[in-house]
Amino acid sequence: MTIAISPDWTIDLDIPGITVLEWDFKTPPPAEHIDIAVAPHVTTADLVERVAETGTKLLQLGSIGYDSIPRDLPDGLEVANAATVHETATAEHALAMLLYAARDIDRVAAQQREGRWESFDTLGLADTKIILIGIGGVGTAIAQRLAPFETNVVRVARRAREDIYGKVYSLSDLPELLPDADSVIVVVPLNESTENLVDDEFLSAMKDGAILVNIARGKVADTDALLKHADRLRITLDVTDPEPLPDGHPLFEKATLITPHIGGNTSAMYSRMNRLVRRQVGNYISGEPFVNVVLGTSG
Repeated sequence: MTIAISPDWTIDLDIPGITVLEWDFKTPPPAEHIDIAVAPHVTTADLVERVAETGTKLLQLGSIGYDSIPRDLPDGLEVANAATVHETATAEHALAMLLYAARDIDRVAAQQREGRWESFDTLGLADTKIILIGIGGVGTAIAQRLAPFETNVVRVARRAREDIYGKVYSLSDLPELLPDADSVIVVVPLNESTENLVDDEFLSAMKDGAILVNIARGKVADTDALLKHADRLRITLDVTDPEPLPDGHPLFEKATLITPHIGGNTSAMYSRMNRLVRRQVGNYISGEPFVNVVLGTSG
């Protein structure tokens, strides 16, 4: 068995009978045949093309999102995402961004730099209404971490339903929900129904001073609309369109906080990716199905 791994990862695979090769996924494949290819952290559209001629059975992505991966795959190839790797860290980051805006940390940081002491009230999180759009793995992790803050979390997904946690509203309910929200957290996957979901109409429905957290994908929000409403909303972004955001882009000045798509980038990412890859290898050896398959014969 041959496995090719991006240098982004340090995977412990000291298992007899397994050949482990390093591959940057930019140069030609390091072997004619590769059974499992473990891609870089950043998912790009050419990954399938890179492995297409190697007979690869599994392309293991380094991200949860796979919107850039083409749906027309070579026969026998499965694509798995990195579910279980990034959810906790991304939820941490979403709360950090939310708290930054809700407690006006930018304002107190400026005061500290100026050597000035000035007390003031902030929105905070307790007793506020937070709309959480997207209740997959990351969304659920965010909701769990919001519970101790005694917030009123309103969950929204593609379709309305009831689950073990209560009522889930649909995207079509947003025009009625947004005006009452103190904060909105967006963590939906990018697809045809969510591209430019956060547009001028969406932002216009939010009340002055409300917080927007986009930790989904940059194209989920319309950049021109963000710029238009940035003076009256507190906009925090871990993702942007375009991405990377060009130097000097007006969003840098207008937004309350921009982080460079680092939601899942913590030390836990490496140990969790290690566990996931080892599980995939074990399943391959034992003949069990791969886990986290999002595209291909089991997708």
